[in-house]
Amino acid sequence: MITKLDKNKVRKKRHARVRVKIQGTSEVPRLNVYRSNTNIYAQIIDDVAGVTLAQASSLKLAEVSKSSVAAATEVGKLVAEAAKAKGITKVVFDRGGYLYHGRVKALAEAARENGLVF
Repeated sequence: MITKLDKNKVRKKRHARVRVKIQGTSEVPRLNVYRSNTNIYAQIIDDVAGVTLAQASSLKLAEVSKSSVAAATEVGKLVAEAAKAKGITKVVFDRGGYLYHGRVKALAEAARENGLVF
């Protein structure tokens, strides 16, 4: 009997493997990406203190489709600006188990273009 693969379950396993190797500190926090069907979210997290330092999402974007590459680019710009306002320039990128492609790649490249180093 063939069972249907649960894509989110597979993604979470992949994310757990990556998270063993990646940890955000106060000097170099972790830039985490979560992608849903309708929106994209980014957080800058200090794992040692367990604190979210900055965040951005496509929830409040009105001018572009929230599930598009353009929205991901905007979120990348917003999270980079929020990080710079807090004095953060260097981060570790955590793609959340997603492939580095499409919206995740657009968010990462926009964050790099706006001053984040990873």
